Amino acid sequence: QMNLVESGGGSVQAGGSLRLSCAASGIQYIGYCMGWFRQPPGKEREGVAGIDSEGRTTSTDSVKGRFTISKDNAKNILYLQMDSLKPEDTGMYYCATYPYGAFRGCGEYEYVESWGQGTLVTVCS
Repeated sequence: QMNLVESGGGSVQAGGSLRLSCAASGIQYIGYCMGWFRQPPGKEREGVAGIDSEGRTTSTDSVKGRFTISKDNAKNILYLQMDSLKPEDTGMYYCATYPYGAFRGCGEYEYVESWGQGTLVTVCS
């Protein structure tokens, strides 16, 4: 289990940018991913982007070309750079750790082990 603390959420106009950070502490085992999830108002939580221990990344189609996931291994911080934000990107964003999947690697978001407390992103039109 890891302790995850997100920051960087806020309100922004459509077309703007935000960068989320997730400070991680604790033990992370080989074969795990770190990733970002979001929960829009009134909807289910969904996986947004993931990164494995080798730095390979994956992201859901709706954010491809706009969101970039990265990790600073020395500081143990996970980032999500969000550009060209749209109102439909509004929601609570969570940092998480989960196992690397057999079929879709860090794109398999079903079995999360650790969650952060979340940070709210609001995109105004």
